[in-house]
Amino acid sequence: MAKQDYDDFSADYDRFVNWDARLEQELPFLKDQLEILSKSSDHTVRVLDAACGTGMHAIALAKEGYRAGGADISPQMIKQAEANAQSAGVHPYFYSAGFGGLQPAFKDSRLLPFDAVLCLGNSLPHLLTPTAVLDALKDMASCLTPGGLLVIQNRNFDAVMAEKQRWLGTQSHRDGDREWLFLRFYDFDQDGLITFNIVRLTREGSEEWQAHISVTRLQPISQEMLVSLAGQAGFGEVTCYSRLAQEAFDPQKSPNLVLTARKK
Repeated sequence: MAKQDYDDFSADYDRFVNWDARLEQELPFLKDQLEILSKSSDHTVRVLDAACGTGMHAIALAKEGYRAGGADISPQMIKQAEANAQSAGVHPYFYSAGFGGLQPAFKDSRLLPFDAVLCLGNSLPHLLTPTAVLDALKDMASCLTPGGLLVIQNRNFDAVMAEKQRWLGTQSHRDGDREWLFLRFYDFDQDGLITFNIVRLTREGSEEWQAHISVTRLQPISQEMLVSLAGQAGFGEVTCYSRLAQEAFDPQKSPNLVLTARKK
């Protein structure tokens, strides 16, 4: 999706994601990783959520006592993140910035350098060449203190590409008489990239469904590529997990590829 598509999607994004369930599953792993940093730090751990969307991970971490920031290429996502933070009673630093622009966006903040950078929700594959991914990883490294933590969560594209896994789970939401359905599927393109389609269906009461279609392209980043590029960007101590949990990565079966690494 182009930036304007993400701006448009921002109004529905928190209906698309079941945040209570997602954060219940993912926060324990993230807190465990950050606690390791806390034990060797003389200050409150600073965390940046790159491609933060509506800010829910940054907000959850701020509520846990971390100094949190978030960045997203979509200004409307950032506006929604700021509204969500106000409702939650916390004050992360949010800036509108895409991959490659993180360090400039935060250079005058009181958070840089960060102790940890997160890049969750299959965001990095929106970069369509290995060079673009490498540049983004170098930008993340420039935001980190030496020994700082990087956490990336992508789809397991090793399995997606091997099995041509086209359909993703359907999401639904209801608010009074209004309903939302979110359908997601891949088209596998001849150039080796993926076209990612999101169909949003909405209706009120018994009215007919109204459809809105968003399309973006993705690079199916394999485990081998991600590990190699992380090393080239200046990261070591790389570990791969199946999800945001202590579960080893299996290229044939894992739903996600989660990579943790430390800045050298």
